[in-house]
Amino acid sequence: MPAFVIYQGEVLDPVRYEAYKAEAAESVREAGGRYLARGGEVEVLEGEAPPGRTVVLEFPTRAAAVAWYEGARYTAARALRQGVARASMYVVDGIG
Repeated sequence: MPAFVIYQGEVLDPVRYEAYKAEAAESVREAGGRYLARGGEVEVLEGEAPPGRTVVLEFPTRAAAVAWYEGARYTAARALRQGVARASMYVVDGIG
């Protein structure tokens, strides 16, 4: 069953954030994930718009998504994001 990682981040330093984006993208690709949405324009249908960017990633399974998040490559990318953005991230199972 596919799993989706949802990331919502408020970018504090756009210049330094670019390094994170590049490294994160490579880590996603290497882990067999793919981007479904990556910071596009948001139209609020209900409630409040989240601050900053929303990113949606798809992985083949929850285990693959967690392995990506905990893996060395993305751990290094997260270090680049420290102090550059405030983020919230979670994984949710898709429909099999």
